[in-house]
Amino acid sequence: MPKITKPNNDDYIRMYTQMVRIRAFEDNANQLYLSAKMPGLTHMYTGQEAVAVGICEALEDRDKITSTHRGHGHCVAKGADFKQMFCELLGKEEGYCRGKGGSMHIADQSHGNLGANAIVGGSMGIATGAALTAKKLGKDDVAVCFFGDGATAQGLWYEVMNMAALWHLPVIYACENNGYSEYTKTDEIAAGSLTSRAEAFGIEAFQVDGQDVLAVNKLTQQLVARCRNGEGPFFIELETYRYHGHHVGDINREYYRSRDEEAAWREKRDPITNFGNWLLKEGVAEDTELSEIRNAINADAEAAVAYALDAHYPDLSEVDMHVFAANSG
Repeated sequence: MPKITKPNNDDYIRMYTQMVRIRAFEDNANQLYLSAKMPGLTHMYTGQEAVAVGICEALEDRDKITSTHRGHGHCVAKGADFKQMFCELLGKEEGYCRGKGGSMHIADQSHGNLGANAIVGGSMGIATGAALTAKKLGKDDVAVCFFGDGATAQGLWYEVMNMAALWHLPVIYACENNGYSEYTKTDEIAAGSLTSRAEAFGIEAFQVDGQDVLAVNKLTQQLVARCRNGEGPFFIELETYRYHGHHVGDINREYYRSRDEEAAWREKRDPITNFGNWLLKEGVAEDTELSEIRNAINADAEAAVAYALDAHYPDLSEVDMHVFAANSG
């Protein structure tokens, strides 16, 4: 972690809290699947918390993000509520999308989250469109497009980068390179460097340790300020790692990555543990304070799960609600 001469303790505690909230949400979501209480699949964000928090802490509610099939962390980091998120996972009417979106389609527009997307790279055009809208309206809002390394193989990305570069749009393309495109190593599916792909369009590209929340946040603050000043777009490759499989059913995965590799990331590069140790070393917090934060969040998550399990399903009359636009003619 970089040495900070003038620490803003409240900001650091909030970042730690947000990362712990993401971890607690994912732990409970995983248990809901394993206990057969949640319909469908979900994709764990565990291990990548510093990316979502480091970036979203540099944004305001008015700024927009688009997310991925592995999107719970982005939702939480942008301000989503546990109860509404768990209700969405369980198909309940109090969910963000009234239970119709599920794990891979949570949206929270009150905090600028335009939604997760089950299609790999599917939100790239949405984020770029949000940035174009901001520019056309004369606003200095910023859009961040989260996507994985596998999405760099999608043609849509190259189309929108071209437009964003030509029109100097305030968008940041944030590539979470967790080392695997589903079950295949990134270097086996992506020729050359990922940053060079953005640079080919004249877009400034950066690499950062995605396990270091302070490094991610510092870079993002700089790029957000430049976007507001009309200097976008930008590309960030964030080196990170997912602790679980591609999805919750991907349990026996030793055929494509080793247990030793997973253990090494957990033991040496865990973003929450390392940031917590930094907070203790710098005197920002005491161990008891961090323990209280973790305990309170775990209790909050458990209460939210219980609430969502008891919540009501949507009425059958809602089956076609929000599916088609109303005819104004």
